Amino acid sequence: MDVKPQTDPPVPSPTASASATTARSVQSDKVEADNPDSLLGFASFLAKVVLAFLILRSFVVAPFSIPSDSMLPSLWQGDYVIASKWPYGYSRYSLPFNAPLFTGRVFASAPQRGDIVFFKHPIDQDDYVKRVIGVPGDTVSLRDGQVILNGAVLPQQRKADFAVPLSSITECPSAKWDTVGATGEVQCRFERASETLPNGRRNDVLNVTTIPLDTIAPVTVPEGTVFVMGDHRDKSSDSRSPAQPGLGVGLVPQVYLVGRAEFIIWSTDGSAQWIKPWTWFTAARWDRIGSAL
Repeated sequence: MDVKPQTDPPVPSPTASASATTARSVQSDKVEADNPDSLLGFASFLAKVVLAFLILRSFVVAPFSIPSDSMLPSLWQGDYVIASKWPYGYSRYSLPFNAPLFTGRVFASAPQRGDIVFFKHPIDQDDYVKRVIGVPGDTVSLRDGQVILNGAVLPQQRKADFAVPLSSITECPSAKWDTVGATGEVQCRFERASETLPNGRRNDVLNVTTIPLDTIAPVTVPEGTVFVMGDHRDKSSDSRSPAQPGLGVGLVPQVYLVGRAEFIIWSTDGSAQWIKPWTWFTAARWDRIGSAL
């Protein structure tokens, strides 16, 4: 007979069907794991994260640590500060690594008197932080420690002494300012006054001793620059001295501005040790964290 008898196809058993389904699932997972598109997707995700960070760091905010007492009592050594980068526009000096993407400033805006600004030193490009006292067109001078702005003395009102606990990163000008506080710790005490700018902004300043820079001749602030000073007048290298590394910054060209100080994100008294995690918390100055500037 040329034609074979027709028979029904074999019916797979439930066990065999389940095994085949499992095998296909495992094979499918293996194919998915080995798929180059999966690795490419992960790499794309990482690239987006890095790009977002660079944009944030370059154009929105930047973190800074405070390495000295020149801005006491507003900023303490050991503070970590967030600065906004958009208020004054952008230049190569406000970008990471001073990237030379363009010349001059774009979206430029002048700082206001009283702003706490981060900027690059005009000579050595180190980061500095000071307060803006004079803007273009202002005439600034000092006499016996008092600032004279456009012929008028900036009013100062005496306040209670400023006290900061003595620590490994706190500098006291002399032993006579060391005293024992109510809780028993040693403190550094400074005479303090509140100084008022013409726009009504007030900030506390420290002026403990008499130094040569307490009196300077009038200086007119040229267009495109600012006159800056530290709030701790005896400990600050600022616009009262010509631009020299470690000695003064002169009149700061606005192209060197990096950002405006906004708030303190962390503060430590310097006693923390990496090998002792509990000291990360005991060294924190909790009352300063989150303070607006």
